[in-house]
Amino acid sequence: MSTQNPPVQAVAGTHGNGNVGLAGLMVGAVGVVFGDIGTSPLYTLKEAFSPHYGLTANHDTVLGILSLVFWALTIVVTLKYVTIIMRADNEGEGGIMALMALAQRTLSLGSRPAFAVGIVGILGASLFFGDGVITPAISVLSAIEGLGVVAPGLHHWIVPLTVIVLLALFMAQRFGTASVGKVFGPVMVLWFVVLATIGVANILHAPQVLQAMNPAWAARFFVVHHWHGIFILGAVVLAVTGGEALYTDMGHFGAKPIRRAWYFFVLPALMLNYLGQGALVLEDPAAIRNPFYIGVPEWGRWPMLVLATAATVIASQAVITGAYSIARQAMQLGYIPRMRIVHTSRETIGQIYVPAVNWFLMVLVLALVLSFRTSSNLAVVYGISVSLTMFIDTLLLVLVARKLWPRQRWWVLPLCLLFISIESAFVVANGGKLMQGGWFPVVLGIVLFTLLRTWRRGRALLYAELRKEGIQIDSFLPGLMLAPPVRVPGTAIFLVAQQGMVPQALLHNLKHNKVLHERNVFLTVETLSVPYAPHDRRMAIDPIGEDFYRIVLRFGFMETPDVPLALMRSCDRSDVSFDPMDTTYFASRENVVAGRHRGMPIWRDRLFAIMHRNAASATGFFRIPGNRLVELGAQVEI
Repeated sequence: MSTQNPPVQAVAGTHGNGNVGLAGLMVGAVGVVFGDIGTSPLYTLKEAFSPHYGLTANHDTVLGILSLVFWALTIVVTLKYVTIIMRADNEGEGGIMALMALAQRTLSLGSRPAFAVGIVGILGASLFFGDGVITPAISVLSAIEGLGVVAPGLHHWIVPLTVIVLLALFMAQRFGTASVGKVFGPVMVLWFVVLATIGVANILHAPQVLQAMNPAWAARFFVVHHWHGIFILGAVVLAVTGGEALYTDMGHFGAKPIRRAWYFFVLPALMLNYLGQGALVLEDPAAIRNPFYIGVPEWGRWPMLVLATAATVIASQAVITGAYSIARQAMQLGYIPRMRIVHTSRETIGQIYVPAVNWFLMVLVLALVLSFRTSSNLAVVYGISVSLTMFIDTLLLVLVARKLWPRQRWWVLPLCLLFISIESAFVVANGGKLMQGGWFPVVLGIVLFTLLRTWRRGRALLYAELRKEGIQIDSFLPGLMLAPPVRVPGTAIFLVAQQGMVPQALLHNLKHNKVLHERNVFLTVETLSVPYAPHDRRMAIDPIGEDFYRIVLRFGFMETPDVPLALMRSCDRSDVSFDPMDTTYFASRENVVAGRHRGMPIWRDRLFAIMHRNAASATGFFRIPGNRLVELGAQVEI
């Protein structure tokens, strides 16, 4: 699962990596970016030889599986994500939403292809989230399953301990991760060093396992097992889950530190451990029941259990904080209702806590642990959604390379055909797991996609209704000034979702209070398709006479919009200034009613009405102080 909330990040109001050195950024990246993919050795090889696939742990099969793992990591993660797709940065940011925004730039605004790209991108994000929910469950559960090797008599404590660890993790989120984040990097560096060390120790007992890096063994596997050998890719894909996180976190650490950490540290450590597990199985086929822990010397199994649990907690933390950041992006882009966001750090802008997302994740993760109870059962569920997401990433990459990379497309586009063929095979292989539980992340992804699309479409219908019943400012003001109402001191700022329309709050104020402030501002907040709004585009002021102003404030999709602060800073550089203590904000809050034969199907209208009713107010989201706010309501049928 992706993460966008690392311990190393820009200070509020800035974007970039400041004075943090390359080595520091690499350690930070190891602590956050590689948590998911770095804990995959706990369960990948064990799952490949589970009864589900019916394979025998003989010499040729072990080398064939290891060869598939090596080349999956090389082609999908190293070549696709690290080498190519990380070039597709959106103002320095990565991830499927940033890639979607880049792909849409290659198409005409409002065109059907641009709309289709938006649909595909949101579907990919929804599916990715659906599979990402499984990461904390399978990671922590697989680590604590080491009890079955370390102390078999404590086997019955595996599920309760997993639940306790995950509960503690989710309950601690409200305190923020700034302090514990400082130890993420060193702990994960130790984790990868230990992975490599144990791998080398086991390889020395059966050095012939190094032959697995020859792709001929992967080809031989399919020759021996014929067409149904493709289903083993449902286990191989477990080795590359988390690969998109390398791209997603590019904006926080930069491409160079992530690439260096992957090429020279993480990838070698992972492959040495996988090869070491394979060597152990070649020497003792019975070790396949848990090759990760059995490969550790007896004296080191308890410390390894502790270290593995810490590493999986860090990987889970990355998933959780990543979900917060994705939720914030989706709010900014208008795909989900506004939710309460709590800032847990005064120094780091990315340290946020979204209670609704936290509790939603907690319920799903605990339900998965209690329902499936073993990492092998969860591994059957894992993979299908992330395979579809990787496939969608490649489709978006094709658009970006074809239009935006004229010098590189001659070699990138042919490689995209290779990626598509491999990821199609992953999708087919994981499709075989649908009836065994693989339906869960797909159904969850579809539900999330439906919610996102319903909110987006519902907002468009709501604005259309308001526009239909609204009055244009340009025609309203001249008439109002023919018989102006009494003007009172101070500044009134009216929040307007659509530029050019008279806000309902102003009409209500005139109707009921029969007064007009001496200065009136129609304020619209826009979200740009870039992570951070440039200073020269932050605010646009348009005086329209009689002390009326139109103001547009712009924020990037990675920013938390603070309207009063942005107004104060931007107006200090212009001819207009506002006294915060002499300013009143007016906002209208619509009560949405579902109407038959209008807009969406009635069930989606009702769903949107429920979502709208439970959304956090725009004023809270924009950090407008409650003691300077007046909210007025209106009923709208869609």
